[in-house]
Amino acid sequence: MKTLQRTLTIVKPDAVKKNAIGDIIEQFEKNGFHILAMKMLEISQHQAEQFYAVHASRPFYHSLTKFMSSGPIVVLALEKENAIADLRTLMGSTNPANAEEGTIRKKWATNIEHNAIHGSDAEDTARYELSFFFAGYELTQ
Repeated sequence: MKTLQRTLTIVKPDAVKKNAIGDIIEQFEKNGFHILAMKMLEISQHQAEQFYAVHASRPFYHSLTKFMSSGPIVVLALEKENAIADLRTLMGSTNPANAEEGTIRKKWATNIEHNAIHGSDAEDTARYELSFFFAGYELTQ
């Protein structure tokens, strides 16, 4: 039996500014992801701090939350078999210098902090992150 999995991804402010949204969405579709919901918005630094609260003790937390609130982002709810792992592979290494050719970060990221895209790293994280940006009724079936 095939089990579909849901995950959240964010096209970060740097990639939005580079007009990479269409290309990134095309990569999702080419790789078999079904888009359940999508929206463009801007979040405040406080909202970014809430979203990334798990990283509050990390040295990059302040710069990350400042960056994520610096301009528009595009959040997407995606679904497919093995969605979390497949998205992380498609995104590429957090540091684009180490990312494989053909990955989103290799093509669009500038550096480890301005790395174009976010993706949930586990099922529990995905559930939290999806509910942070989307009400249940916003997700198509």
